[in-house]
Amino acid sequence: MSISHLHDVLIIGSGAAGLSLALRLASNGAVAIISKGPINEGCTYWAQGGISAVLAADDSFQSHIDDTMNAGAGLCNRDAVRFTIEHGPENIRWLEQLGVPFTKETTPDGRRLLHLTREGGHSHRRVVHAADATGLALSNTLVNHVRQQQSIDLYENHIAVDLITGSKQGLDHNRCIGAYVLNKNTGHVKRYLAKAVVLATGGASKVYLYTTNPDCSTGDGIAMAWRAGCRVGNMEFNQFHPTCLYHPEAKSFLISEAVRGEGGKLLLPDGEPFMHRFDKRAELAPRDIVARAIDHEMKRQGAECVYLDISHRSTAFIKSHFPTIYKRCLELGFDITQQPIPVVPAAHYTCGGVLSDLRGHTDIEGLYAIGETAFTKLHGANRMASNSLLECLVFAESVGIDILARIEDMRLEKNVAPWDESRVTDSDEEVVVTHNWEELRRFMWDYVGIVRTNKRLERAMRRVQLLQHEIYEYYSNFRISSDLIELRNLAQVSELIIRSAMARKESRGLHFSLDYPDLFDDASATDTVLTPNTDIETSAHVQAVNPAIV
Repeated sequence: MSISHLHDVLIIGSGAAGLSLALRLASNGAVAIISKGPINEGCTYWAQGGISAVLAADDSFQSHIDDTMNAGAGLCNRDAVRFTIEHGPENIRWLEQLGVPFTKETTPDGRRLLHLTREGGHSHRRVVHAADATGLALSNTLVNHVRQQQSIDLYENHIAVDLITGSKQGLDHNRCIGAYVLNKNTGHVKRYLAKAVVLATGGASKVYLYTTNPDCSTGDGIAMAWRAGCRVGNMEFNQFHPTCLYHPEAKSFLISEAVRGEGGKLLLPDGEPFMHRFDKRAELAPRDIVARAIDHEMKRQGAECVYLDISHRSTAFIKSHFPTIYKRCLELGFDITQQPIPVVPAAHYTCGGVLSDLRGHTDIEGLYAIGETAFTKLHGANRMASNSLLECLVFAESVGIDILARIEDMRLEKNVAPWDESRVTDSDEEVVVTHNWEELRRFMWDYVGIVRTNKRLERAMRRVQLLQHEIYEYYSNFRISSDLIELRNLAQVSELIIRSAMARKESRGLHFSLDYPDLFDDASATDTVLTPNTDIETSAHVQAVNPAIV
């Protein structure tokens, strides 16, 4: 029989957002963290670049706000941008107090200050980093502190299946009261019940064939929130990182934006630079521009990749600033101190997500969303480099404050039905899951990638609907597995991305359509918001509005 686990707060996800929030709540209640795999396998662990914050004397909040608004192509919400940026420095200080080993430099007068680098879209050096492995340093520090907290229960190798809401349990309210969670080691599903539930599951870049993200980025939180009744916004804006290492053994290894920030040049196979033809900022243009430029040149020349060259900098500089990249490239036969790096664009970041406000509130009472899962309107139509970890930290702090202020008045609901698998059997056709997974990711790459058309989107929609029918039938008849749960979520998020892309009749930021190459003026720019309904055939209808969360 399914046993219930009871906590004050259930956090689904173990990246920077989820771990930071857990630490901020640890002294005031029982917290559970659900981690799909080992706790350090998420996107945070692999982040190279850093965390943006206004720390330099010649920088300002207004400058960071302006840069973010410009990168967001008219769709950033200024209040969300200002809120995030103004809370940046205090969160960097919090991380320093935790012991994150940020890279420092010695000033002429002998002081040791944080070393700040610059990345695309930023007008100042404001990116705090730990060499070129910031995510590793951040993740390890947060994990070490989490493991020391007796009030935090960590459930590794567990994956959430669906959220539990009052209305679906026949209760007189529709609060989120927990989640059904699969223990991947035992194959059993249990109830995890809590006063507050937080989605911190990251993004959905694994819907694409090529991605810089680890395998866990399957849009679980977005899909679960949608099925529970939450709106989602701006799902058409998928950021493709311009520079993923092109090598069959690289396993989607990212070449940090900071390489271009420190003078790296993008070159065609014949050694000719090309970014100056696409943007006056050249290699320091926002990621959407750089990714489209690379995509254009690869298609124009029939090239398998382009090249990123930092070899004009000194060997000592390269090894000290990019030790992880240098070591990995050397293992694969590239000495980046002597030769350029072969690179291609790859899906990197989900700018849209579950609608949430500055306190992390979603459409369902008791359910919060933070980090890449959430749509806070910070990123607009394009995320500026290193604003993502900043968002994780700032909103973890904000949600923590909100939960602590409300927790005493929240009710822990225990009258919840156990998971029912009495009418399903063990699957003898696992190949169906594997085949559908591969088909989904390939047509999303081919039809809903960096450059889109109406026909491509229509083809993608027909295919995803067929896949969803097959997945629903499979899900209804066989015992669930981690792969099936992820496939179900990937298909749902793919549908949301396609519907959002079909709704936008312009090219803006990360969404570029050959059928609608023009840009609306910013005054008429709107977010794309999808609202769940009960229509089985059409699981979403589109509202192009600026949503307000109360």
